[in-house]
Amino acid sequence: MAAPVVETCHVACGANGTPHVLSWSRRGLVAFGTCHSVALYDPQVKRPLQVTQKMAFLAHKRALPTISHFKKKESQFISVDCNSRVEDAAEIHLPLNLISLSVLFIMHETCFPLSSPPPAEILKQASASPARPRLIPCPSHSSPDGELWLASCAQDCLIRVWRLFAKLQGGREDKAEAALRLKEDVFEVTENGTTSLYAMTLETVLAGHENWVYGIHWQPSYIKDETVHQPLSLLSASMDKTMILWGPEDASGVWVEQVRVGEVGGNTLGFYGCQMSPDGHMILAHAFHGALHLWHRDPNQEWSPAVIVSGHFDAVQDLSWDPEGDYIVTVGLDQTTRLFTPWRRKGWAQPTWHEISRPQIHGYDMQCLAMVGRFQFVSGADEKVLRVFRAPRNFVENFANIAGRPLEELDMPEGASTPALGLSNKAVFQGDLVSQKSEDNAEDSSRVSDQYKESYFQPLSLNEPPPEDHLLQNTLWPEIQKLYGHGFEMFCLASDSTRTVVASACKASKAEHASILLWSSSSWKQLQSLPCHSLTVTQMSFSPDARLLLAVSRDRTWSLWKREDPPSGNPLFSLYTHTKKETAVHARIIWSCDWSADNKYFVTSSRDKKVIVWGHGASGDPVGEGAVAIGPCSSVLDVGDSATAVAFCPFPCADHSYLLAVGLEGGRILLYKWRPMAEPSAASDWTRCGQTDDSQSHSLAVKRLRWRSRPGLAGQQGAELDHSWVQLASAGVDHALKIFNVHLQAL
Repeated sequence: MAAPVVETCHVACGANGTPHVLSWSRRGLVAFGTCHSVALYDPQVKRPLQVTQKMAFLAHKRALPTISHFKKKESQFISVDCNSRVEDAAEIHLPLNLISLSVLFIMHETCFPLSSPPPAEILKQASASPARPRLIPCPSHSSPDGELWLASCAQDCLIRVWRLFAKLQGGREDKAEAALRLKEDVFEVTENGTTSLYAMTLETVLAGHENWVYGIHWQPSYIKDETVHQPLSLLSASMDKTMILWGPEDASGVWVEQVRVGEVGGNTLGFYGCQMSPDGHMILAHAFHGALHLWHRDPNQEWSPAVIVSGHFDAVQDLSWDPEGDYIVTVGLDQTTRLFTPWRRKGWAQPTWHEISRPQIHGYDMQCLAMVGRFQFVSGADEKVLRVFRAPRNFVENFANIAGRPLEELDMPEGASTPALGLSNKAVFQGDLVSQKSEDNAEDSSRVSDQYKESYFQPLSLNEPPPEDHLLQNTLWPEIQKLYGHGFEMFCLASDSTRTVVASACKASKAEHASILLWSSSSWKQLQSLPCHSLTVTQMSFSPDARLLLAVSRDRTWSLWKREDPPSGNPLFSLYTHTKKETAVHARIIWSCDWSADNKYFVTSSRDKKVIVWGHGASGDPVGEGAVAIGPCSSVLDVGDSATAVAFCPFPCADHSYLLAVGLEGGRILLYKWRPMAEPSAASDWTRCGQTDDSQSHSLAVKRLRWRSRPGLAGQQGAELDHSWVQLASAGVDHALKIFNVHLQAL
């Protein structure tokens, strides 16, 4: 069997910020909604902890609010989107054991499976129970000993547990026993000419949460000694950032709180839902901001956080590999900057990718970033300011431990913290930690400022990826500089290979705002303004030798700038050549551009579905304006959809042709080999050599494509210098960062 061309290495994404998007099947498979798709992974098996599938055949048109597994056929699950569209993963029809009805005590028409479905008339009669004020539609059921237990949660912070059972007709009961029994709502159900008597009673009211209770889940039943056992253990999740495990005491039968876990501190909201593993040893919650929280119980019955997948909960706008190819930094519309790296574990053959730092948690939607060193980057958001960040010492130490890299001795602060009402990450030095510790030990705090201190950074020594609460508070990077100069929100960034010059551009509807600004990474002073375009510059790229700067724009043109190094002073750029609207080949906005590794060619991709390679040895008529004529070196490649991202692979194919990746608005990524020809015609110089399948593709537009600058597989021993493999990272509007392994020898 031929080796696959494209393999999925990792998918990082967060859950949708709505209730009921998480389900844990009896087979141990977790399904959660992420944007328009369903992500699947298994946290219990001994294999790399990663999202294993992103199913495009379940790609909904709108966000997924509901996912549920079936109890009898756990290979199937159902998902519903905001258009009321129902999708069954395996069959489009609904099984007969799925009962859909409207029950008053949940105040919502819902669907939930029953392991032994009673007649629908029973639950219709049970709906005569008094309606509860402002209930949240999240019922959960359990069936121990032939009884049906129902739990409901509400905005009054309470959980009610109901018991539905069959009564014997004509039976006698002791008067003393009847006096102690709770009030029962008794009703008759007639089915097929047979009348049965049922009763429903309120078993208990559970009070322990301090905010709305959004999710409840019974522990699944299990088989022991060929007998099905149903534990009476109920898990609840609330907006107060806690999950509580409830259960009756063995002696008294009174329901009590057995375990409470959750988050402490931070500026996030609480949990939208919860699930319990089939064996009851793990509990999982998904939060308002899309994060997954996993706890596991050890043999000593102690609960502790476990490593779990994470990712953005909104569109991923940009990404960048670090210069050494050891980690990836991403920015997204969820107002965060995240850092992912492979985790090398003892006894594991392959590393697994995880988020180990959240350098920036902002108040504006993030749009772009550029690496300007091994541990330094510039980011731009929906604001006029650029911000420069440098890694703290604590991150470098933890990165060395987790990624298995040698520790670098650098002069840097310990960490960073953000003021309560600020947007800038302030550096925390060793002296700040010492003074903070001495203040904490002081018993007298007479001043108000001493009683209400800022949240300080706490250094951590990590050997595994941190949980969500540590990512929020203890993995920030200090902000070392702000760059002012643009008049509108930032849109794109680029840095050269020497890491000395940074180019930036903002949104623009006039030529006066569409200028490119150049910055020195040593002094962080503005070097130059490059006016040329009339609308927003959508993307920029420096040539690998740092001599040329390419910019593409919403005005359907591109411009090329040449670097000149004067004998003394900073580098200067002058306009080398550019296209005009009259001579432009692209008919719509140019979304993306990139350079070949040998500096000979550059490529552009556009909304008009065209991909074109440009260079000096043009096969067509030169279109560049100025002293230097540059024209198309390839035939026009029509990819069939808006080409939103494009990237040249830095390594040639086995036949010495160029490899390009093209990202489409529909989410698919195409791989093409391009070979320069003297007279290319009818796309004869292009060869499609691979593409992502439905399970690998994004469900929405691809925003950015970046090849790793080094061959081999990051973090994998023995494969880091394997020139037969290269890695490609993609960012999508579907909230996903994806990393692919591309086999060059199979192309």
